[in-house]
Amino acid sequence: MQSLLYVIEKHSHNEKDLKELLSQHENIKFVSLMGVDLGGNAIDEKIPIELFLDDITGFLNSGIQTDGSSVELYNIATLNNAKVDLMPDNDAIWYIDYNMENMCNKCNLPIGTLKIPAFLLHEGKRVCSRGILKKSEEYTKEVIMNIISQQPHMLEGLGISSIDEIESINLTAATELEFWVNTPEDKADIEALHVSQSLKEQYWKRTKGIIRTCLENSLIILQNLGVEPEMGHKEVGGITSSISIDGKTNHAMEQLEIDWKYSTPLQCADNELLAREVIEDVFCRSGLEVTFKAKPLDSVAGSGEHTHFGISAKLKNGKIVNLFSPEDMKNDYTTKFGYGALMGILRNYEVLNPFVTSSNDGFNRLVPGFEAPVCIVTSVGHSYEVPSRNRSILVGLIRDLNSPLATRFELRSPNPLSNTYLVIAGAYQTIIHGIKAVAESKLGTKELEKELSKDIGENSFYLEKNRAYRDENDVFEDYEEEERNQRFSTPPATVYENMKNLETQSYKLESLTQGNVFSDKIIDSFKVGAIDKWKKELKNRIIQDNIDIIRSLKKLHINDDMDVLDGVLWEEINYIKHYLMKDTMNTKSLFTRIKDSIEIKDYETASNLQIEMKKKMKEVQQKYIQYQKNIF
Repeated sequence: MQSLLYVIEKHSHNEKDLKELLSQHENIKFVSLMGVDLGGNAIDEKIPIELFLDDITGFLNSGIQTDGSSVELYNIATLNNAKVDLMPDNDAIWYIDYNMENMCNKCNLPIGTLKIPAFLLHEGKRVCSRGILKKSEEYTKEVIMNIISQQPHMLEGLGISSIDEIESINLTAATELEFWVNTPEDKADIEALHVSQSLKEQYWKRTKGIIRTCLENSLIILQNLGVEPEMGHKEVGGITSSISIDGKTNHAMEQLEIDWKYSTPLQCADNELLAREVIEDVFCRSGLEVTFKAKPLDSVAGSGEHTHFGISAKLKNGKIVNLFSPEDMKNDYTTKFGYGALMGILRNYEVLNPFVTSSNDGFNRLVPGFEAPVCIVTSVGHSYEVPSRNRSILVGLIRDLNSPLATRFELRSPNPLSNTYLVIAGAYQTIIHGIKAVAESKLGTKELEKELSKDIGENSFYLEKNRAYRDENDVFEDYEEEERNQRFSTPPATVYENMKNLETQSYKLESLTQGNVFSDKIIDSFKVGAIDKWKKELKNRIIQDNIDIIRSLKKLHINDDMDVLDGVLWEEINYIKHYLMKDTMNTKSLFTRIKDSIEIKDYETASNLQIEMKKKMKEVQQKYIQYQKNIF
């Protein structure tokens, strides 16, 4: 496969070079413009390569048209105004997607599709996830330079004396992709998985058999595609695979992670989309299922996607200076830019969160006890010399005293199916909002550290009075739920509650809309889409899945070997089953009440009932496990 073409760089995005390259690789049969809608869905279509070669310049300048029904743009691409244009991004890296199961008859190489990242345009304006992130990148760089020009005190402690030394501002981002792999139709032994997780039997252990082969092949293909993977390893979830007598894997259920080098924000999001496709293809060709769901199995570790953000300045002498790293790493946690960035994310997280977690699956992961952040709080370290390793917080300051360029912020709440484009764009918007406030305050780093460390009831020039934002403790072990909510605010528990924050916390929306990066129309479209998917999934999938679970909880004991305890437990189980599912002439079940609330668009009630349903389902399943264990 060494003769395969994997990447076409920006300098070759012209008619002459493209014709020369593609004529040498006749197995590349198709072109696909990859736009990403507001739901994070990547568009894929097959355009014969001959049509592309006939008029390359026209194709790159005009793109193609599609119907709004094929993309998720609620209230934008409407029935009476559905035309959407797909416009190639000539500045992006293009790559070849190979179908290893379909070989070219002439050259016996796999059929390839030239994937060109693209923008979605409606009425001439970019209305897609890639377009929003592109605009956020440009706006962030512009604002940073303006702040330095107007507030030169922001350079204190960076080793830069003047804006005249700066050539450009660079933004960097990276994600960590976790996922589960299993053999098809395997039933999960939740208890075995939970015990294995508690004993840390899988975390960073050696992979074996077909899992190892697929992991290695995924890393090799990503290298060929220029993604630059740094490592692949087992994560905390999973159990050891079973091997058949002939040495084949016949039972696999493992959690893995793949990381790659940081890049520009837009390239980072493109890389993650590409990595998901590669991983899924490689494992599926070996008969294994891959899921990027945030919480594929209840009571077991979910899959996160920690997302990292950095800002640096390239000087005219070629030196790179990290704007988050102080010159003296042993005298400050971070810089004025760093404190501003951190405060911006924390203060405005209620309006960033809807773009981070917009699905029922995402909220299933965000529960205490599984290293998933639910509190708006940070940790920067117990001392300047010892970097923070607190895994219970929302956003952390990552620093290495021996590598100033490595200083960055890590947002721990995203999951593999979060829309990474919007997460990164929203994060940089809130970061800039905080940096602006710090620049105007003219406070020094010690004063900013004190501001970040404020307690409930203390005033702040930027952070809210009745909140705390920094804590070096394990917030799940050291505080009860009521105290956590009082200190760090009550987290939303459903998609509806999260989207509602876009209204109740509307005064924070300026952090997103500054620079017209997130327009009111985009925010409304995303919110409407998220609520629409939430209610449909709740009504038609979650309730039906719960019905199947309820029906599977059957009476097991018989009079000959039963104890009174068995009868009591079964009565408790049966009562909850009826409460959840059974309608009578006089009362409606919880499931029916949820459906009725959705029908009449009483989403507030439906959301509250969903929370109750989740608690009741957990209770009845736990009771049934206890009941099962006492039956001969």
